[in-house]
Amino acid sequence: MFRRTKVTDGTGVGQVGIKKKSRVPGVMITQFIETLPEGKSHPDFTRKPIALTIQEGKFAYFKAIVIGDPQPAVTWSRNNGDVSDTSRYQTKYDPNSNEHTFEMPNVMPDQADTYKCFAKNEYGQAIVTVVLNVIAVGFKKNAQKGPAEAPDGNFTTVLKRRSNVRPKSEQPEKKEGEIDPKFWELLISSDKKDYEGICAEFGVTDFRWMLKKLNEMKKEREEEQAEFVSSLSNLKHIQVNADGTASFEIDMDLIEPSSSIYLYKDGVMVPYTKELGDQMKHTLKQVGKKYMFSLRDLMPDDAGLYQVDVGDVNMFSTDFKIPVVDYLVKIQEVKAMEREDAVFECVLSNPFSKILWFGKNLPLEQNDKYDIQVSEDKLIHRLVVKDCLIVDKGIYSACAGIKSCNAWLIVEADKDAEKGKKTARKTTRAGGSGMDLQKVAEEQQTKLVKEREERKEQIKAAAAVAPPPESPPAPAPVQAEPQAAKDAEPTAAEDPPVAEVESTGKSVEEVVRCERLDPPLADAGEPGITCGLSDVYVLRGNPAKLTVKMNIDCDGSWHRDGEPLDSGAGVNITKDGTSHLLTIQSCKDDDSGVYRFAFGDQSTQGKVTIGGVPEFDPDDLHKFSKPVIIRVGQNAAFKMPFPPQESLVVSWFKDGTEIKDGGGVKIVREPNHSRLLLKDCLRTDAGEIKIQLKNPFGAVEATSKLIVLDRPGPPEGPVETVETTSSLIEIKWNPPKDDGGSAVTNYIIERQPARQALWTKLGDVSADKTSIRDRNVTHGKKYNYRIYAENPEGLSDTLETADSIMAGIMILSGPPGAPTVVSASKTCINLTWTPPGDDKGVPIIGYQLEKRKKDTNVWVALNTLNEPIQDVKYAVKEVTEGSEYEFRVLAINESGSGDPSPPSAMVCAKNPNMRPCFKDPEDFIVVRAGNSARVKICYEAEPPPQITWLKDNEPISPWINIINTEGMSQLVIPSSKRSDSAIYTIKAKNSVGEASFDIEVRVTDEPKTPGPVELEQTVHGKVAVSWAPSPDEELDDRLYYVVSQCDSNTRVWKTVADRLFTNTYTVNNILSGVEYHFRIYAKNDMGLSDPSQSPTLGANSNRVLIPSNGVNSSGISFERPPSILVPLKVHTPPKGYKLYMTCAVRGCPTPTVSWYLNDVCINSDHNYYITNAFGVCSLYILRVRSKDSGVCKVVAVNSFGQAECSTKLIVRD
Repeated sequence: MFRRTKVTDGTGVGQVGIKKKSRVPGVMITQFIETLPEGKSHPDFTRKPIALTIQEGKFAYFKAIVIGDPQPAVTWSRNNGDVSDTSRYQTKYDPNSNEHTFEMPNVMPDQADTYKCFAKNEYGQAIVTVVLNVIAVGFKKNAQKGPAEAPDGNFTTVLKRRSNVRPKSEQPEKKEGEIDPKFWELLISSDKKDYEGICAEFGVTDFRWMLKKLNEMKKEREEEQAEFVSSLSNLKHIQVNADGTASFEIDMDLIEPSSSIYLYKDGVMVPYTKELGDQMKHTLKQVGKKYMFSLRDLMPDDAGLYQVDVGDVNMFSTDFKIPVVDYLVKIQEVKAMEREDAVFECVLSNPFSKILWFGKNLPLEQNDKYDIQVSEDKLIHRLVVKDCLIVDKGIYSACAGIKSCNAWLIVEADKDAEKGKKTARKTTRAGGSGMDLQKVAEEQQTKLVKEREERKEQIKAAAAVAPPPESPPAPAPVQAEPQAAKDAEPTAAEDPPVAEVESTGKSVEEVVRCERLDPPLADAGEPGITCGLSDVYVLRGNPAKLTVKMNIDCDGSWHRDGEPLDSGAGVNITKDGTSHLLTIQSCKDDDSGVYRFAFGDQSTQGKVTIGGVPEFDPDDLHKFSKPVIIRVGQNAAFKMPFPPQESLVVSWFKDGTEIKDGGGVKIVREPNHSRLLLKDCLRTDAGEIKIQLKNPFGAVEATSKLIVLDRPGPPEGPVETVETTSSLIEIKWNPPKDDGGSAVTNYIIERQPARQALWTKLGDVSADKTSIRDRNVTHGKKYNYRIYAENPEGLSDTLETADSIMAGIMILSGPPGAPTVVSASKTCINLTWTPPGDDKGVPIIGYQLEKRKKDTNVWVALNTLNEPIQDVKYAVKEVTEGSEYEFRVLAINESGSGDPSPPSAMVCAKNPNMRPCFKDPEDFIVVRAGNSARVKICYEAEPPPQITWLKDNEPISPWINIINTEGMSQLVIPSSKRSDSAIYTIKAKNSVGEASFDIEVRVTDEPKTPGPVELEQTVHGKVAVSWAPSPDEELDDRLYYVVSQCDSNTRVWKTVADRLFTNTYTVNNILSGVEYHFRIYAKNDMGLSDPSQSPTLGANSNRVLIPSNGVNSSGISFERPPSILVPLKVHTPPKGYKLYMTCAVRGCPTPTVSWYLNDVCINSDHNYYITNAFGVCSLYILRVRSKDSGVCKVVAVNSFGQAECSTKLIVRD
């Protein structure tokens, strides 16, 4: 049955005010005043409640977020009912998320209605409506319509959980032998491999009983989960991440997506958010079917059992354990060379079996790249990043519990590597803490032992003072409940007890276990066992005693494997008061079994196991003890056979530290042998290799040695000078610390003269000598030496002398001559000097020059001794303009720099005085009228001259700009006119002299068309062409005329006269019967004007008339519009090269052809040579420029039409 509600109008009756629009659809806002005060606002919803359809009996709620200043008051109501019943309706507000929640636990069908949420302050009111639909379960004819009541108003009890985990306040009193419900919740959500650890934690020893009950609970839980989810998988337990948060995740396929998901911690529901992850501690993120819960700002009290419920059914449980641990030594930044190993190490305050390592926020595991090491005391933890590459650099972190520390790994490229080749793997390690971690760990271990002893003393003292209880509980049988073993607190790491031959008849471990089982004393009238039996291991041939203590003196019986036992056959049963003893004189294999002591309906039992310590075969032990010798990069293998045994633990050690499988280590365990394989061994892998066999009766060890051969280390320095004379240098050194696994055979010594690059072999000496004499030296000269150590594996790295060693005493040269100033400018001072008169018999290899600024006492060297000046002259460029300097020079020989020369004369860094002169000026400039005119003149002068500009020897107008900079002056006319045409003069004058220069500036424009053209033929074959002058002739004295001619035979225009400064021209070779046309152009520096056309001269005498003979015929016409026969092609010439571009055009009458570059006509531009020969149109550029790039177009026009073609011209640099 599905009950729906009817939505009613949400506007209040009689409500007045100003209606406002909300950003959230469906929100109605009423503002009470016209103008809001500054900083104040009416209420509004940023998140409105969402309509809900829910099953009867479920937990329904609406959420809303409102804003407004002042803070609005939020109330809820429903259309057809009251919401004042607190057992059915609850209003909550979360100040952290600013969420208002309206909750309805155990929702009923009669609660289906339209609900309203009101947000109101003094400036306005906001209202939103939301619909709740309730799906009734089944047909309830006589359903009770009374409201559901929440006991004590506590809504957490209304939604009853099926989980047995309850908050501490609700937990019932725990009965003796009862198992914590957390135990079963953890088992249901854990893998089988984790069962043993969980049982050990909760003290459960009866695994068969545990597995049987667990299967029953799992089956029941799966049936409950099937109500809400169709599948549940990928359960990942909680763990700490690299960013300091903790998270766990599950994959759930919800049957109903709107099902409520709850998060509990130790049985208490905790709030979480899906949106405000940076504001709330607990967050849920959903990606498809994956649900990820995370915790931020971790604290110690965050530890506990976390559970995820859907509805009232538990889906997943995980235990978050936060150990009490801190870092005594944190990991440090590591700088490693490429292909070198990097080491991060830290020391913890408490033992920790395994910490988490992260690299660049990704978890790291033991593999070929990363080696994770833990010391035997579990305080020192190391991460070794093997074979570092550039991509390995980044931040690495160690995480122990909720404590973490991080450091950078910086990988530097190997500069000595050959380009394009992979460098060889290095045998060195970089990093580490730089401290004695073993010492820090030992001090901490001592401190922990001391604290543990003090705590034991406090417990004993408290137990001695505490009064005994009034009545002891009845002792439970050992096998009645598996929880009986919990009080003994067994751990997986404990060794089983072994019976020892002592006067008391018990081992120390037996006594401890007996004390753990002692309950408080019982009354005399209620006999009971105060100290029972436990499992023990006894060495074959040793005696063993089993003791049981009662609280009263009484008799009991002994049994082995269910059979009663009496004294005899090596077994002695005695009774001493309340103590019952069973003694086995000499244990044999047949004595193994389960021993039980019974008294009435009470009993105690323990298992006795007889065995021996593991043994090695003497021949195998002798073979294993031989050292394994390999070279660097090879694999080392060890194998040790042993007899097959039960409960045998095989461990491998290197130099006392246990070796784990993973990375470059491979450990194989077979029933009758074990093998150890070390891959790609380095020198650091050399050491003692030990195998240990351990069983409950003891341990045995076998030792071998791994020798890794490599090149020796460099000899130990520093190199000491034993003796130095004018003819001999003797040096000595120390042997290398690491001989590479084999003895050094000899040393090789090389020599290099100082300030030279070539090394030459001096000689070699045997390994027992660590010194050499160099007799081939020059007095006063310095030498460098380097030494190699050699063994059968190769040469070591070198040991070099720190400083050059001089042969004999130091002999310095005399002073050179004082420097002389050749020339000086503001940027450079040229000097020269003479060599020293006395070089003391030692050749001079160069000079060192020094300068001193005026008014200072410091001499500054301009070159180093390693870079001497080879010549006796130098150009000093390290000067400041206007400053005064003096210079001195020192001669350099093999011993160093000698005495300085006398200083030079003081010289000022400035240019010499010179008369102004102009550099490559232009004397004529043409500017189009309306454009800006810019005249640039460069000059040289010292001191800087005074610049003056004149126009026709008169001062220039104020609106003409003059821009003066160092070495250049500019005259700028912003918008030129023809009246600006003139002779401009620049004058430069300084204290040395003056200079002037004239520049003609011509401001003009394209000329106007000449006047009408007249033709007069006075003589046969000649025609006089005259025309009226162009209107610009009077304004431009550089204007001239061009005459073009076209006849009816060729129909091509050609120039017959150019640069005519008159208005007449006589044309020769005029043929009769041929039509002639003439065009007159005016031309100046800007180009050609439009043509002035002449009348037609002459008639066509070649026309032949064809008689019709009475037959009608139509005339033949050859006239046609222009067309392109051969189009232009794309050209890409290099800059500065010539270009020749052609196309073919036809048309009748002959079309006029125009060339355009980027839509600008270039016919009159004399940078381009254009021809048109019988329709073949050509464009020729002598040297193409960058600005010639663009779209080149040809346009052909006649009286019948127009044709055009275009192409691209690309000028390459």
